[in-house]
Amino acid sequence: MQSPSQGVYTYTAPWPIYSLAWSIRHDKKYRLAIGSSLEDYNNKIEILQFNLDSLNFESHLLFDHPFAPTNLMFFPFQDGLNPDIIATSGDFLRLWHIHDDRVELKSVLNGNRSSEFSSAITSFDWADFDVSRIATSSVDTTCTVWDVEKETVDSQLVAHDKEVYDISWGGYNVFASVSGDGSVRVFDLRNKERSTIIYENPIGESPLLRVEWNKCDPRFVGTVGMDSNKVVIIDIRYPITPWMELSKHKASVNAISWAPVAGRNICSAGDDCRALIWEMLDTDVGFPEGGDRSDAEPHLWFESTAEINNVRWSPVDSEWIAIASLNKLQILKV
Repeated sequence: MQSPSQGVYTYTAPWPIYSLAWSIRHDKKYRLAIGSSLEDYNNKIEILQFNLDSLNFESHLLFDHPFAPTNLMFFPFQDGLNPDIIATSGDFLRLWHIHDDRVELKSVLNGNRSSEFSSAITSFDWADFDVSRIATSSVDTTCTVWDVEKETVDSQLVAHDKEVYDISWGGYNVFASVSGDGSVRVFDLRNKERSTIIYENPIGESPLLRVEWNKCDPRFVGTVGMDSNKVVIIDIRYPITPWMELSKHKASVNAISWAPVAGRNICSAGDDCRALIWEMLDTDVGFPEGGDRSDAEPHLWFESTAEINNVRWSPVDSEWIAIASLNKLQILKV
């Protein structure tokens, strides 16, 4: 089933888009941020407000960002009395204050204690259970947990044998990461000396690029490999063997995003210009022993006019999904 055309709203930016984020504040829940993807130092981040009455995007704020932002996240709490902050990653982790008429740099966080330079940060996740904590992944094989209130490093771990490409919190003190070494590893900060490998890419020497923990049902973790058309769903209670493989994309998958609230749906998007929405009907009862979980069909799908680089499900309204495709931001009402 394809999303109806009247439920798709498009904003065209003057530059290609990669990173995107939804606001979580209850007073600005239809606000989004998009980041440019330009191969030079001068990049942009734009904050947009979608007007539900006019069904149009209102360009709100535009500010400069050094290098292309690899990820964006608004302050992960709904209460509008909290500081209005957005975090970005790239050469450093940066925090920015959002004002009515401007965005002001609050802090630049460098996890390299021995140098003013930092290895590139590939991604990060801001903990909604403890808003003082942001976990970052880096090409230098490390994962760093920041106390962003104190602007200090809480923990820094050599997490993988190769570059770490993505990171996702699974609960207090627990996060997962994926790497060029082809593994999904789970870390518990109460025991920093060891990690648990819950999945390894069966294609030798092939990196895993994306990982997202299901925040509503922490039994499940999704991951995507390089040049792969599959989304691998892992049940952490039964690691190594995938709980499900979603393989209906016709080209490489670039991004995944779990639905909020129930956690029974996941959206994947890729180079086949499609965003597929999958429904996990069997998360409570499980599949019968020997049952085939590799032939699942998407519940809904949307086709774009170009490759889809990123996807984000609204964290506060399960009816809305945002995708980035070339220079277009599209939000889909599903």
